[in-house]
Amino acid sequence: MKVEHILQSKGADVFAVSDATTVKDAVDMLGEKNIGAVIVKDGGGAVSGIFSERDVVRRLKHEGPGVLSRPVSDCMTRNPITCTPETSVDELMGVMTSKRIRHVPVVAGDMLVGMVSIGDVVKRKIDEIETEAAALKEYIAS
Repeated sequence: MKVEHILQSKGADVFAVSDATTVKDAVDMLGEKNIGAVIVKDGGGAVSGIFSERDVVRRLKHEGPGVLSRPVSDCMTRNPITCTPETSVDELMGVMTSKRIRHVPVVAGDMLVGMVSIGDVVKRKIDEIETEAAALKEYIAS
């Protein structure tokens, strides 16, 4: 199973903000869209980072509420770990677990084609296990 299968079932919509967007506005987007991270793009539209709930919490802890008026570029994670549509779900799950990350941008060449969360990966693995279990039950019953 590959990441492209996850994108086919969930869609490839990705929410993004510019690197000049305020942290408050990015937090508002996270809340409105009920998502845990957004892609951050520079003035030319290239991916410059990822901004997640964890980034907000860490900055608030160290710098207080004044961070909300700063640009997202001050708080984002630069050079995020990415995967490709061809990455296996098992490989991605391993990377997400070992690096303790919950959101991974999916890129094909230099182009952003989607975003996968740990929830997407777990859902896909559960579906795969349930399908295998059903096939085994059918095999045993016949």
